[in-house]
Amino acid sequence: MSSWVDVDAAVPSLRREGKENDEDAIPEGVPILTKYESADVAVPDSFLTALPADACPVTTTTIDWAKTALPENCNRYAAVLDNVLSPSECRELIRLAEASVPEEDRGRSGPRSWRPAMVNVGGGYEVLQSEYRNSDRIIWDQQEVADRIWERCLLAPGVRERLEVIDAGDPALGYISRPRKGRGPREDRWELRRLNKRMRFLKYGKGQFFRSHCDAEYREPGTQPIKTLFTLHLYLNDSVAEAGESSSLVGGATSFWSIDQSRKLDVNPKAGRVLIFQHSRLYHSGDDVLEGTKYTMRTDIMYEKTR
Repeated sequence: MSSWVDVDAAVPSLRREGKENDEDAIPEGVPILTKYESADVAVPDSFLTALPADACPVTTTTIDWAKTALPENCNRYAAVLDNVLSPSECRELIRLAEASVPEEDRGRSGPRSWRPAMVNVGGGYEVLQSEYRNSDRIIWDQQEVADRIWERCLLAPGVRERLEVIDAGDPALGYISRPRKGRGPREDRWELRRLNKRMRFLKYGKGQFFRSHCDAEYREPGTQPIKTLFTLHLYLNDSVAEAGESSSLVGGATSFWSIDQSRKLDVNPKAGRVLIFQHSRLYHSGDDVLEGTKYTMRTDIMYEKTR
């Protein structure tokens, strides 16, 4: 039986790679009771509200699964939005995220903003499983910045119309609209409310990865049913696959997989690119970084049930 460890300092991931005797180390595979807090950060009023000199028009490419190696994903929503943030805004967002880490959470053995990412096992507990998920992370809870990112996403053609309302029968809901005994067909309706304020910034160095999985929904506590239905993944730096030799990042694609993992579709990192996809039934991974460093931010789109 596993033992349970409560980390009082609210630092869930205190392990430093390659440091066997690090005083911040925690054991692999042991559930840790976690709590995340963010420091106050002075976010400029102009950040993401005014377009910088290096901004480009935001575009939308909805993935047409029938034309890919994964035609079984037809009717499942995934779209690539390019130029949501400019390269300079991506760099500034990383800087702000690093500044959000409280001083007391930066490690007892030395200053460090990024911590190994752990795996949620429920009940407020997480576990370090580096053979499954191997990357570093900062969690920043900041609704205003999340809202500004979402306003940029809404500049992409077709995004508002597709995501504003999700009705019964939409594959994003993860169930089939069918008659229920004695109650008739489902008439559920979910309306978009906001991006989740919890932004998970991820840093992948050479050899790091996130193995195949489906994203789980998050339900907000309270009387009104509010939950997430879609993942929003923001890439914060370029890859060689997208930008050529001006980038040092090789690998690190987000790959959508067939269930038997014999076929896949890659979405490569590009600074300012956003990948939106439904949680339900889209099996994906963060591929190994072969060279360089990959920076991304992941959050979710939140919906309220209105009928």
